[in-house]
Amino acid sequence: MAIYVINPGALTTVQDLGRTGYQALGMPCSGVMDRTAWENANDLVGNQNGEAALELTLFGGIYQMKADAILAITGADMAPALDGARCPMNRPFLAKKGQTLMLGCASSGCRAYLAAAGGIDVPEVLGSRSTNLKCSIGGYKGRALSAGDLLPIGHSPVSFADISDRAAAALPYPDDITVRVIGGPQEDAFTEQGLETFYSRCFTVSQESDRMGCRLTGTPIESQSGTDIVSDAIVFGSIQITPAGQPIILLADRQTTGGYAKIATVCTADLWKLAQARPGNTIHFQKISVEEAQRLPG
Repeated sequence: MAIYVINPGALTTVQDLGRTGYQALGMPCSGVMDRTAWENANDLVGNQNGEAALELTLFGGIYQMKADAILAITGADMAPALDGARCPMNRPFLAKKGQTLMLGCASSGCRAYLAAAGGIDVPEVLGSRSTNLKCSIGGYKGRALSAGDLLPIGHSPVSFADISDRAAAALPYPDDITVRVIGGPQEDAFTEQGLETFYSRCFTVSQESDRMGCRLTGTPIESQSGTDIVSDAIVFGSIQITPAGQPIILLADRQTTGGYAKIATVCTADLWKLAQARPGNTIHFQKISVEEAQRLPG
């Protein structure tokens, strides 16, 4: 079984949960940006082992089925249609050999996930099928999809009758986003005025944002004596402040270490909100305690 790429959309990559255990060697994790949507898509088609799926960004593209397949699409609604007939979001559906799946522009949110029963069966690299665009490894030939690519689908013991009644909740993707954070390891590098600015003002998602980082623009955040530090470890959700006083939230394709002071860290439960943030959206930061963060789901 396979999916033929007619139009790959704006940026479509093969992703799973990412490659862990190699950051000490300088290898980023990569993996899906929105874990919630990816997990829902896999569950809808009966995948149980973290299979790879397609991550589609802003505009989905056009794909032709080379065999019958059970599919599901979650995340940003890109108005998917099968041979011109609208097919459901957040539910499994059966695509027949020869049919064409079209996905348009996201009406809200940024990323959709297309899962197939059996998963996208590309080779594993360092224990993961995720695409690392910076290093050109994993996924489909280490790159974003192109027209003419043929994506193999793995075998699945699941029949459509087994999972046809499954459904996932459609999450809202507002233009004004609040994310919960805890104080960062270099919080004391910022003045009281800088911290007040960070927590009381809103910031706008920049056009320069990508899978590596969500770049924000807004009122500059004042530091004590600059934000350059000796590079240390960063995680998914670390918020660095540049020398110009602007935040960068590090995401799935983040580097393993960074040399800007980190004012805060986004709670795991809210990372999906950043994955769905699109240029022009506004972001507010809400500080909570470590104990409160540990009680959040995810």
